[in-house]
Amino acid sequence: MRGRARTDSWTFLLGEIAIYSLAVLVVTGIFLMFFFDPDATQVVYDGSYTLLRGVPVSKAFASMLEVSFEVRGGLLARQVHHWATLVFTATVCLHLLRLFFTGAFRRPRGLNWLIWIGLFTLGMAAGVTGGILPDDMLSGGSVSLLRAVTQAIPVVGTWLAQPLYGDHVIPLLYWIHVLFLPSIMAGLLVFQQRLPKRHGYSLRSLALFFATCGVLTLLATAAQVNPVWLYGPHQPGQISAGSVPAWYMGFLDGAIRIMPAWEPIVWGHPLSLSVLIPALVVPGAFFMALAAYPLLDRRLSGGRTTLDRPREAAGRTALGAAGATFYVILWVAASNDQLAFHFDLSLFAVTRFFRIAVFVGPVVAFEVTRRLCLALQRQELEPLETGIIRRTLKGGYTEEYQNV
Repeated sequence: MRGRARTDSWTFLLGEIAIYSLAVLVVTGIFLMFFFDPDATQVVYDGSYTLLRGVPVSKAFASMLEVSFEVRGGLLARQVHHWATLVFTATVCLHLLRLFFTGAFRRPRGLNWLIWIGLFTLGMAAGVTGGILPDDMLSGGSVSLLRAVTQAIPVVGTWLAQPLYGDHVIPLLYWIHVLFLPSIMAGLLVFQQRLPKRHGYSLRSLALFFATCGVLTLLATAAQVNPVWLYGPHQPGQISAGSVPAWYMGFLDGAIRIMPAWEPIVWGHPLSLSVLIPALVVPGAFFMALAAYPLLDRRLSGGRTTLDRPREAAGRTALGAAGATFYVILWVAASNDQLAFHFDLSLFAVTRFFRIAVFVGPVVAFEVTRRLCLALQRQELEPLETGIIRRTLKGGYTEEYQNV
């Protein structure tokens, strides 16, 4: 078993793809660094994209157009970089679900569980900061949301939000995106690889790396993503209709959209609970609960360290289904305006539905999943009846039944 590769089992597939997607992110990011100018100073665009010639844009936006239309392979590198971000966060999320539902967070794997949670949160932060750098219409909306969330923090929020104003926003986020976050993520991965492993690497793992690169390249070639030239340069106070964040930040947008407008006055100062609760309290509590769950599981399971199938841990599987349902409902709620428009519904009715569903949905998912797991457990305990068909010498057939 020592020489067996990780890719021999599908359970290691997602983690491997996440690591290889991060490697692609680093390589394409280094390439893009040579051409991108993180400067918000306004200039008049005179590049090859004729529809925007003569329009005042930032140097960051102009350099992004140059990468897309004038640098050989630049648009492909941008597309691969963006798709690698989406795939990285998706595979880390699915890998965390695999670890949770199989009990792979138990000792001695608890530190590995925390590392993957950290990679997921850092990946989301890297995606947000990277999406702001082009200084297009969408990134301007992201900056406004980030500023509003920061300002909602009591006492220190206004002070913390000061760096998010003015022309120094893009340079600040640029160094966070290209230096600070990647360094931490690389350090976590290096440390994670030094943890005790049961399986080694082989040529199959290398083949999976090339397959990951190939799929990302195909996606970048066939599926356009983040066409900044269509969004246009950022204009303060404006945002494109139907704008939504990347999928991994959809739950945050959905939580803000369905939160009631609560803003009480405390000691003469407004407290923006309508932003503070959905943008900071809910995601903070969610990820803290994920990180602390191994401690709760240790008490409930009596210190058990072995893995098990999801059906064998009905309570844990039901809790995971409830958490996933909570996440998905908030994610879908981020498109409440689109749902109301396309299905000719009242926006207020759609919003009220999600306000109820975010509480009722997880409860229903918990109970349904728990009952399914218990039913599967009972089914395995029931004896199976099998039959043997024998042919007689005269050409007839007889059946014999027995329990196994």
